[in-house]
Amino acid sequence: MAKAPFKRQLVDTIVRRVSEPRSFIQIVVGPRQTGKTTAILQAIERMDTNAVYFSFDEERHATADKLRVVWGEAREAAQPGAPAKKNLLVLDEIQRVGQWSSTVKALWDEDTRTNSALRVVLSGSSPLLLRKGLKESLAGRFEVLHSPHWSLGECMQAFDYSLEDYLFFGGYPGAARIKDNEDRWAMYMREAIIEPTLTKDVLLMDEVRKPAVLTELFYRGAAYSSQEVSYRKLLGQLQDAGNTDTIANYLRLLGNVGILKALFKYDEKLIKARNSSPRLLTFDPSLMAVASGARKGDLLGEGALLGHVVESAVGAYLLARSQSEGFDLFWWRDGDKEVDFVIRKGAKRTAIEVKSGRVKSRNGIKSFLEKYPGTFTLLVGSLDYPLEDFLLGKVPLFQ
Repeated sequence: MAKAPFKRQLVDTIVRRVSEPRSFIQIVVGPRQTGKTTAILQAIERMDTNAVYFSFDEERHATADKLRVVWGEAREAAQPGAPAKKNLLVLDEIQRVGQWSSTVKALWDEDTRTNSALRVVLSGSSPLLLRKGLKESLAGRFEVLHSPHWSLGECMQAFDYSLEDYLFFGGYPGAARIKDNEDRWAMYMREAIIEPTLTKDVLLMDEVRKPAVLTELFYRGAAYSSQEVSYRKLLGQLQDAGNTDTIANYLRLLGNVGILKALFKYDEKLIKARNSSPRLLTFDPSLMAVASGARKGDLLGEGALLGHVVESAVGAYLLARSQSEGFDLFWWRDGDKEVDFVIRKGAKRTAIEVKSGRVKSRNGIKSFLEKYPGTFTLLVGSLDYPLEDFLLGKVPLFQ
């Protein structure tokens, strides 16, 4: 008997939100190829809804006029006597439409005035562009649903991953189907995920004068995942990169599309933290694996390289949860004293050290506690907090 398609918790959330009385536009955001469209279509199937779906992925369709036409078709298709949840409009890759937010606002407000039963779900692969549009025009009219990279638990359920599989192949569901052929898998990751993210999603957000530098920065930076790297060091390794401001800006763009994050040092003075050398961190373990060019057996061997892989996986897990749960993520170092991750939510603060294959001092937590007393601490990879349990969400992050 064929295994039933795996459904993420996001599917349940979409069904629940769309079934509520019409109040908000639901916005599904997340990096490319994390299953946003699949989750929405699975939700539609579960609800047996009267839905109109349209994707603006093709440039020729990405116009405000086309948006109005599709919205009009959804209005016509809506069944006046049907329950509200049965009338649904889904607009995928909405951020590709110029001035999309003002157009959506006008159409949504018009439906509100006419007591339309039409529900609306928008989705896109550029969280920054979506949020910019939401703030500009749609304040008070939307809720955001996050579609991060797949977690260890999801990959175990859907693809029978082991912990070692996840540390290398990560959480891209499309790539999981071909993981038995590493060369094919790596080619898919580069051509179907990384390259479109760099050449489409990033370029939509901002003008990139040196796209070759952006691409090289990603691959070099992802290979350094979990390590502190100064802007000047990166500048010295990139050809025709310009200056450190260019590097910082490109890292910001890579973070906004969910592939590579510049993590800043924890400091009570925010300005000082922003001016520090970043610790680079991929949003998914697979991105480090592809960028390094290493085989699975080599990357997961003993030693410092394994340590960086494990720390990257922990960091990616924290990045995903920080987006949906609203906490801040940092790292910390003072001289030779270092803490892998620091998370903060309101008055709560946790220092996280990762026990891995990398040889390092264990005095970082002690020094951090001396400077910031009252901090909760976690040693991931210890007997109390095994790595697998942590990545499966069995360890509370705050106390």
